[in-house]
Amino acid sequence: MIKNALIVGGGIGGLSAGIALSKKGIAVDLVEIQSEYNVYGVGIIQQANALRALDVLGVADEAMRLGSPYGKVKLCAPHGMVIGETGTPPIGRFPSHNGISRKILHDILLHAAKEKNVNISMGTTVQSIVQHDETSTITFTNGVTSDYDLVIGADGIHSKLRKLVFGDFTPTYIGSSVWRYPLKRPDDLETGYMFFGKKVKLGLIPMTADTIYMFVVSAEGAENPLIPKDELIPKLRSYVQSFPAPMVQRVLDQITDPNQVIYRPLETLMMPLPWYKNSVVIIGDAAHATIPQMGSGAALAVEDAVVIAEEVSAGGSIEEIMSRYIDRRYARCKAVVDASNKLAEWEQLEWNGLPLPEGANVGALMGSTLMMLSQPI
Repeated sequence: MIKNALIVGGGIGGLSAGIALSKKGIAVDLVEIQSEYNVYGVGIIQQANALRALDVLGVADEAMRLGSPYGKVKLCAPHGMVIGETGTPPIGRFPSHNGISRKILHDILLHAAKEKNVNISMGTTVQSIVQHDETSTITFTNGVTSDYDLVIGADGIHSKLRKLVFGDFTPTYIGSSVWRYPLKRPDDLETGYMFFGKKVKLGLIPMTADTIYMFVVSAEGAENPLIPKDELIPKLRSYVQSFPAPMVQRVLDQITDPNQVIYRPLETLMMPLPWYKNSVVIIGDAAHATIPQMGSGAALAVEDAVVIAEEVSAGGSIEEIMSRYIDRRYARCKAVVDASNKLAEWEQLEWNGLPLPEGANVGALMGSTLMMLSQPI
């Protein structure tokens, strides 16, 4: 019987797991390597399936209150003509999307975790681990040693816990990068918009009643390209200038501060099975890091947290719990990772003037994957 758990990593997935397990009566310790929270990122898209999972944690309504619910994302040509729309269907009372600041979402989850008495230790992570049949002995970087019935690695795409338990797995750079920048909300922006250019795509996403964030996906070419700080604004502005749509051009003057630019080369990773070894399991980006083509990375992490807590509560041996967890999560997460990678591959072909494979259909792939995500987890 699982009575206590350790969660490694205090991001969206880790905090969600802490809340979910605590609601099931499990004593939870959570360690976060940062000495204080400095949330990286600008905004996040929560599709209806993400809101459904957050509702299990008791925080969906607060996320929608402090965020910005909206409908399907309008897909547009560079000049602004709408050519389609995308997004999960609404699920019950949850809209197709909710845009929210990453910091606001993190603060919501952190508050809920503390309310559930999750014991959070900052500036600490796992130094070493000794696994037994159904428990693990953890030595932390602060020298403390403790035993746990369950250990969850939620420490991201470059997970230290994953390396300690499963060995080295290197993420794959896909040839594209994403840029994000916060902006004041235009009066006429009532939903999310995505604009498709020749070698770049751009999105304007509601974040709060007064703010939005812009994302730009660009083909940078080099292996994990680094861009000097003094080049961030000129390069980002050059991408934005390539879209003559009035809605895009009206935000151009706001793009002035390099400290506000969040730039990241896009990497993907799909861990082979199993995602567990004895009493240790990895979730979220540590197991299935997906690029944002489907806007579902954080949603999958929250779903992971909900499902692992449900299976722990259902009881059984560690092996039985982990096996049920994998049965519910692997195919769903792999479908999102695979679809996102395929979309990125097709984007690269188009941006390089090459034909798409026979039968390639962007709309059909996105539609089928989003419909899958709308199904119960």
